[in-house]
Amino acid sequence: MTEEGRRRGRDESEEERADRMWVELIQEVRVAQTGVQILFGFLLTVVFQQKYARLDPADQAIYIATVVLGACATGALIGPVFLHRLVSGRRVKPQAVRLASRMTFVGLLLLLLTMASCLLLILRVATHDGYVPYLVAAVVVWYLICWYGLPLWARRRHPAPPDD
Repeated sequence: MTEEGRRRGRDESEEERADRMWVELIQEVRVAQTGVQILFGFLLTVVFQQKYARLDPADQAIYIATVVLGACATGALIGPVFLHRLVSGRRVKPQAVRLASRMTFVGLLLLLLTMASCLLLILRVATHDGYVPYLVAAVVVWYLICWYGLPLWARRRHPAPPDD
């Protein structure tokens, strides 16, 4: 490894870096995919429960929005797999990694919205109390801190070295 490579952390070509980043991205997506698919599967069963017909129209609208958000999150998080299949062997891995990373980011945002609306629906049905929106807002803030705030703080605290 060269002295410059030691300073930058890795001595790898653009293709090697793209390969490494792809593997890391797919590992991350696997975690999110599993969660969103389980949640989405659960959501699909709710409409077939007897209690669904007794939900007030607002709760039914929240349910529909939650299912649509879950479907969109699932699509965005599975998208990188299809992207890889369709562009594999075309020598565009660095570009594919960037696009898949954006799709994953969007998928995680949609997952956040899905989880928030699912929590809103469940707590509204379970409690019928006025504090539910505040509790959901607190949980969303917690997710934003864990998923975005802390990573952005770490990124700012430890910036990447400039490329030469």
